[in-house]
Amino acid sequence: MARAPAKKIAFIASYPPRQCGIATFTSDLTKHIRGAGGRGFEPLVVAMQSNGSYQYSDPVKFEIRCNVKNDYISAADYINFSHVDVVSVQHEFGLFGGSAGSHLNLLLRRLSAPAITTMHTVLDEPERDYYRATVDLCELSHKIVVMNRRGITMLRDIYGVPEKKIQFIPHGIPDLPFVDSSYYKHKFAMEGRRTILTFGLLGRGKGIDNMLRAMPAIVAAEPSVLYIILGATHPDIIRSEGEQYRFSLKHMVKELGIQDNVIFHNRFVNEEELHNFLCAADIYVTPYQQRQQLTSGTLAYAVGTGKAVVSTPYWAAEELLADGRGKLVPFNSTQNMSDAIIDLLRNNTQFNTLRRMAYDFGRSMTWPVVGKMYWKMFNEKQLPPHIPGRTVTTTQAISILEVPEPPLDHLKRLTDDTGLIQHAKFTIPNREYGYCTDDNARAVVAMTKYFAQYAEPQALRLFDIYLSFIYHAQQSDGTINNLMSYDRRWVEDDPPHEALGRTLWAFGTVIAKPPLPRYLPIIKDCFDHSVRHVPALPIRGKAYAILGMADYLTQFPGASDIKRFLASAADDIAAHFRRTEGHDWHWFEDEFTYDNAILPLAMYVAGMAISEPKYIDVANKTAAFLLENTYDGSHFSFVGCNGWFRRGQKRARFDQQPIEVTTTVMMLRAAWDATGEKQFMRLQKKAFDWFLGENDLGTPVYDFKTKGCSDGLMQNGLNLNQGAESLVSFLISLLCILESYAATGVQREGPETPVADKVANITLNAVKDILAHKEMLAGDPSEAMVAEEIG
Repeated sequence: MARAPAKKIAFIASYPPRQCGIATFTSDLTKHIRGAGGRGFEPLVVAMQSNGSYQYSDPVKFEIRCNVKNDYISAADYINFSHVDVVSVQHEFGLFGGSAGSHLNLLLRRLSAPAITTMHTVLDEPERDYYRATVDLCELSHKIVVMNRRGITMLRDIYGVPEKKIQFIPHGIPDLPFVDSSYYKHKFAMEGRRTILTFGLLGRGKGIDNMLRAMPAIVAAEPSVLYIILGATHPDIIRSEGEQYRFSLKHMVKELGIQDNVIFHNRFVNEEELHNFLCAADIYVTPYQQRQQLTSGTLAYAVGTGKAVVSTPYWAAEELLADGRGKLVPFNSTQNMSDAIIDLLRNNTQFNTLRRMAYDFGRSMTWPVVGKMYWKMFNEKQLPPHIPGRTVTTTQAISILEVPEPPLDHLKRLTDDTGLIQHAKFTIPNREYGYCTDDNARAVVAMTKYFAQYAEPQALRLFDIYLSFIYHAQQSDGTINNLMSYDRRWVEDDPPHEALGRTLWAFGTVIAKPPLPRYLPIIKDCFDHSVRHVPALPIRGKAYAILGMADYLTQFPGASDIKRFLASAADDIAAHFRRTEGHDWHWFEDEFTYDNAILPLAMYVAGMAISEPKYIDVANKTAAFLLENTYDGSHFSFVGCNGWFRRGQKRARFDQQPIEVTTTVMMLRAAWDATGEKQFMRLQKKAFDWFLGENDLGTPVYDFKTKGCSDGLMQNGLNLNQGAESLVSFLISLLCILESYAATGVQREGPETPVADKVANITLNAVKDILAHKEMLAGDPSEAMVAEEIG
């Protein structure tokens, strides 16, 4: 009789050798499902990458970089083409990229197989993004698994998940014997000592400092006591502050005079070591500081091995230690913690009773039992079948596969220890012209955006170089130098420039999304030192400064002085528009020149930053006019610098420059944010595609071989030089496209901001009319149909 085909199950989670609790959980889960399913089980792991890279082995078949949205799309396709029967997701918000981990939902929308999601965290008071991401996750999952019964009521009452969709399966634990701890103490040279253990990744929320403050009283009652703190510092803590927290704990130990009673084991221990430490411990402690923790693998392990447990009453502890299986003490109460532990050390009857009750309860959640529960769930008959060739909507199918990943090759070629070199002869850096602050400020913006999505060390190294340059460009009075010769001398008597505005844009970008927290106070000081010069800037300098000020306000929304500077700059730009506007001319000046879209972009950003509809109204009118003169219905044709476009005269077609694409891409995203009109998102991709060949010459401006970008589109072909401005323009444009895809995974039904509700619809209708008319004239029936639907 032929054997039935193996059940192929894909697991989306972190996985060893990555060192984190989800990775350990997933490894144990697949191992014990194998014990239940035997050769009828075929695992396929899609491993979530962190900042590091790992050498994986089977069953890992695919890797997803946390913040790279394209990887989620590719992973979904890979799973679909692998004929998977069920997808098991191990969900923790920090594991996935996008707002509140929402990139995962894009993957789930594209799956052909049913998804069963194990939620390691459920929030009781979620912020809006977390609420939306959780609701979507639950809707996209066939079943939701929780490891605490409280999670059932939370999902039902807070997120509206039907109770029949939720299944309780406990956190698995090793099936260890009930042993006398004295037998294992000799392995660690701890014979004759009463031992207390805490293990897991070290972080501030674990409350270790409170336990250390309880130790002097415990030592006074039982001098032989030894407190073991087992586990490496959490990787996120290492990245943000190094080992500062661990060193502060060691300093506390010294100040309290308990050096002989505390041991730190700063490493991520393997399974065998962990079992030995658990078996050697007498008392297990979790002094966590926050109630809102629904699961704890470390606590589950301690209960399952029959430890006498003392814990603060976070949700997981309340359930696991109920009915006399452990002792609960109030949060942050050093006295209660020491009293509870002393009581256990002195009262052998109570100590042994807690141990036995905990161990007996743990038999229901050993890994062999849990593995069978998951295997049974994966084989349920009511699971929906695999859906071959599952279709997705147009919005979901927008594929980043159509654009290249942001390349750093040529950027590194143009960068030395000083900064980003301005110009190049073809791809060779041209040292003759040195550096400029404008380019290095743009590069700071690009690397901030890049690091937010990719978190690669090389991006952080480049970021530091460019940030150092613009930091050095700031003079003592807050003004900004722009041109520097190759021998690192500032050029005297700079021609007029907008470097201060672009520098504030760069500083604001860093303030809004600092690659590391330690940058924030330094860059805030720099921003505050220069912002007072905004009123003296020319119109485009003010526009760039508005971008920076708006970003500043996302981090410090109560900054009244920044709001005043922003409003003053926006009022000045709006005044330019009112002075120049005519019945056939809706622009800020009598001429389209350089970097045109920055002006309506700034108006959109200002309007949304301080909830001022009059700025949005100006932005809509001028954006419509700009689109009318740069979008021909099939592709963008930007105003050329060889003659520009003066009022009442003919528009110059060439030379078209990459900087025009960047601010147009940003303007269209801001237009969508302000109005909710979907055609802006479609046009954003159209604008970006100018780089890839959708332009007047049908020639790619981005060079796929060199990873550089030509300096312009000329009448007779490309400007073959690949300098800094063009490359950074391409990078920012591409990163903005990726950000837009990340932000629009869930379709908006309409405007969501108070400002958008107040905006006059006439300007939006003008945009629709322009686009529909031009696309029909261009003879593209598919595009014309889309325009008709939008209208």
